[in-house]
Amino acid sequence: MPEVVGKVMRAGMPAVLVAGVLAGFTGATAPVALPPAIAADAPTCGGREPIVIAHRGASAFRPEHTLLAYEAAIQMGADYIEPDLVSTKDHVLVARHENELSKTTDVASHPEFADRKTAKVVDGVRRTGWFTEDFTLDELRTLRAKERLPQVRPGNTAYNGLARIPTLDEVVQLAQQSGVGVYPETKHSTYFASIGLPLEKPLVETLRLRGWDDVCAPVFIQSFETANLKELRSATRVRLVQLIGARGRPYDLATAGDPRTYSDLITPDGLAQIATYANGIGVVTSRIVPIRPDGRLEEPTSLVQDAHQKGLLVHVATIRNENEYLPLEYRRGDPASPDYPRAVGDVMGWLERLYRLDVDGVFADDPGVARATRDRLFSDN
Repeated sequence: MPEVVGKVMRAGMPAVLVAGVLAGFTGATAPVALPPAIAADAPTCGGREPIVIAHRGASAFRPEHTLLAYEAAIQMGADYIEPDLVSTKDHVLVARHENELSKTTDVASHPEFADRKTAKVVDGVRRTGWFTEDFTLDELRTLRAKERLPQVRPGNTAYNGLARIPTLDEVVQLAQQSGVGVYPETKHSTYFASIGLPLEKPLVETLRLRGWDDVCAPVFIQSFETANLKELRSATRVRLVQLIGARGRPYDLATAGDPRTYSDLITPDGLAQIATYANGIGVVTSRIVPIRPDGRLEEPTSLVQDAHQKGLLVHVATIRNENEYLPLEYRRGDPASPDYPRAVGDVMGWLERLYRLDVDGVFADDPGVARATRDRLFSDN
């Protein structure tokens, strides 16, 4: 297996916790001198096994992007917890899947904020609702989180109203106290920069204040855009990951009139360019194993090997338990049942297939099953 940078070991934690146990920048620092190929020259920071990244926390069991979800993920054995980051009006970074709040909080039930409902164009898409950038942190603290996909995860609705929106600093503190890493994603970077609330400066400053500003710090910063990662490369030493979508192109390239798509970025030339500013790529599983229209898998692509040849790590997303998110071969149950889409499939089999394709990490809604499968496969290595 390829060497994986930055596996975080937790003293005293059981080796396997089975799934289901839990139902610009500051001028204070000079630019970093970088070699032509960042990824190829990155040191090994311990650990050869693929890392387990808790996708928005243990989001199969708790409402995503809450301390409840992150704490559950840590108990289940995640190596990293993932906060998606957006900004408040007073420029504090908080963990939300999107800057629009109505699907993940109870904001619509707060009459005092009724007049904040508005329509905006974010990344070229018109959205209507309540947006984090129109609230101060203190105002956001009065909201409570709720399950974003109640039709898929009805059990998670039991936790609606119990958690508030966490700040990036709170997530980092939790990670450090628990001996795990963080894997933050900058959401809508171009948009937030355009309204005077860039995400990258407070992100770097928070990590630095907490002592994480080294290539071997248990941190990966990820983005679907490219320009902000290139700027981050001169502002921090932590590892960076270029996200690759299933289709389309980075929004910053689109606004700049650059015709390159995500598919262009994963050609040999595109990967070589990514390796000049990032340490890895984060790709949807269909980029690794394409899916036919009938839901069955095709033969794997060469992307993992191509990226490794350029010195890039490959982390894949997202591994979910429910049938509707699994390839046809790994779905289980009666397709005629109305509950079939949300029934749990053979997620361990799907994980095993991906691990055996030499990926360096997986984003999983259920980090317990990802950890258990990983440990079973690599326990003798």
